[in-house]
Amino acid sequence: MARFYGEVGYGESVETPPNSGVWVDEITELTYQGDIVRNTRQLENTGDIINDVMSANSISIIADEFAIENFINIKYVRWAGVLWTVTSVEVRSPRLILNLGKVYNGPTS
Repeated sequence: MARFYGEVGYGESVETPPNSGVWVDEITELTYQGDIVRNTRQLENTGDIINDVMSANSISIIADEFAIENFINIKYVRWAGVLWTVTSVEVRSPRLILNLGKVYNGPTS
């Protein structure tokens, strides 16, 4: 099983400026270690000339208290030099299983 060491990005919606009605994700990155439990690749046929590359990988991280309490806010994982969108999170305390999807293009820290 391959090892994982990288950043996980958490997004919290914050009204900026206060009372403006404009909400943005404020990103916090924390570093975790764990295992690559599923290592695959898939192409999404969108009908375009260039298909979207998707990860169908799963990463199991050793979760701290912050990760367990805030797993709902996980947006992305930095792995293999790329930011990947986390499509779902499974809680298996003391671990979190992060399932990855497309390349993440949202805000970062």
